[in-house]
Amino acid sequence: MKGVACTWMLLSMCLLGHLIIYGEANEAEVLGDFLKSRLSKKPSPTVHSWAWLNEKTGNYPNYIQPQDGSMEADKIGALPSQPNVVDFNHYSGYVTVDSKAGRALFYYFAESPNNSSTNPLVLWLNGGPGCSSLIGAMTELGPFRVNNDGETLFRNNFAWNNVANVIFLESPAGVGFSYSNTSSDYQHTGDKSTARDAYTFLINWLERFPQYKTRDFYITGESYAGHYVPQLAYTIFLNNKKANQTLINLKGIAVGNGWIDDHTGYWGQFDYLWTHALNSDETNKGIHTYCHYFNDKDPKECGDFVIKAYNEPGDIDGYNIYAPLCQQDSSSIKNSYDSVNNFDPCSTYYMSSYLNRAEVQTALHAKVSTWDLCSHSIDSWIDSPATILPIIKNLMTSGLQIWLYSGDVDSVVPITSTRYAIQKLKLPVKAAWRPWSTNDEVGGYVEEYEGLTLVTVRDAGHLVPSYQPARALTMISSFLQGALPPA
Repeated sequence: MKGVACTWMLLSMCLLGHLIIYGEANEAEVLGDFLKSRLSKKPSPTVHSWAWLNEKTGNYPNYIQPQDGSMEADKIGALPSQPNVVDFNHYSGYVTVDSKAGRALFYYFAESPNNSSTNPLVLWLNGGPGCSSLIGAMTELGPFRVNNDGETLFRNNFAWNNVANVIFLESPAGVGFSYSNTSSDYQHTGDKSTARDAYTFLINWLERFPQYKTRDFYITGESYAGHYVPQLAYTIFLNNKKANQTLINLKGIAVGNGWIDDHTGYWGQFDYLWTHALNSDETNKGIHTYCHYFNDKDPKECGDFVIKAYNEPGDIDGYNIYAPLCQQDSSSIKNSYDSVNNFDPCSTYYMSSYLNRAEVQTALHAKVSTWDLCSHSIDSWIDSPATILPIIKNLMTSGLQIWLYSGDVDSVVPITSTRYAIQKLKLPVKAAWRPWSTNDEVGGYVEEYEGLTLVTVRDAGHLVPSYQPARALTMISSFLQGALPPA
């Protein structure tokens, strides 16, 4: 066992290096560092994951505070340098999830321009762990994108609030504008506390916005939200069951390029790298000869080939293996894209510049003066199952609509990892693999299983709506309608 632990520590250390070399975003560094520490300390994936289910994780007290007047106070008059015509209401502010600790979560909420009174309610969560969901709001599926000047906004015509009322939640405390007045909170953060606080947020947010209490509700997210989304859904399910009433009208979940299972996650990476001409035959053969999950024939040989596997692709963006890199010191950051149809590799820098302007923070009702893409204040992550598949399996029995979608040019959490994870569930096929389309082009592929649907988005990276906004909108519209994407 000593040699086994050593091998997978090496693997996770290599993953960290792989992510830092490939990507320009702090998200990658956070995910890699997290997996490095977690896999070196917790070699058994089975006991921990089932312990999560066996514990009564949903039985939290309904921590509800009076919310009178808060909705009106949170309404945004106008964001600095927003487009001239904004035809929807948007809000932002804080919901206290623990008054004793002074812990409060920040949200941004964009209502639909049309049919806001009937469109469903959607919660969006970015991953990390510890990265801001304003990434989703400002570079992916939100109503605005930031121009390359870092000061002005332009409209995202393919924003998801066209078909839903969307909440972007910065979670847990310490991420983005969310905070705690008790610094020790940042040293005791993990999957369970994140699910608990997100649930407390939702219960109180619905008191603040009572018109949404009975609305159809969906949870969406990407990357490490492969943990966040199912865990929060399971928490809602247990609390509804305990209360014997529908406290939150949860209808479904959708996870994009989600890290949901360590075993299939890593092996999906290796196979993706080789099949996309990013690894040599020799390296791929070495991985499959010497590396076997928790049963390595030769730990040293395995570790050597893992290092090669992550070094061979070179300096590319693992989140989209065909995308350009952001060159901050070159003219690329000065190029004007100003269109959601043209992916800008430097967009996170524009967003960071915008959100750190004092007038923007005032308009957003933010109480934290420095905004970061990912948290530097969460020093440790105290619990995380090595697989979320048992939770997903439980949710399937509850009748929830469950979609796993995947951009097909992401090598960090690739489509192969997602497909291998689904294979472990051994689900019967309900509707065979087929293409789906947007604007008379193939948008991706879909396969429906009993209780779960797999959707790929063609030519999209890890942040699907950033790379393919039109296809992402078609995909999520179909999900909310309870239908497969159009053939």
